[in-house]
Amino acid sequence: MKTYTRKLIPRAREMRTNMTEPEKRMWYQCMKKVPQRFRRQRPFGPYIVDFYCAEFKVVIEIDGDSHSSSDAQEYDAERTAYLQGLGLRVIRFSNRDVMENLDGVYERLSRELTPL
Repeated sequence: MKTYTRKLIPRAREMRTNMTEPEKRMWYQCMKKVPQRFRRQRPFGPYIVDFYCAEFKVVIEIDGDSHSSSDAQEYDAERTAYLQGLGLRVIRFSNRDVMENLDGVYERLSRELTPL
């Protein structure tokens, strides 16, 4: 199974340059505190994930309001299944959680990244 699509690299770069406010907050105020190294906007197959930690094979997705429609939820389920098929664990946070409860997001992220 092909996991890296080179043609998505320009789009991923553009997305890193133009992060949403919740993505910026997650990156600069939360993920910079954890000791694990994350990459932003990493292509996997036909998708670009928000954040990826190779050490733990963890994908972090920040979901905005557009993810609440039934079509978007179906798409997210397919995307999650694809990523899980690659052996990745997908953790989702809502924009609202990131903007209003960053301490709680950080606590959960820290728990998820603690070795068993």
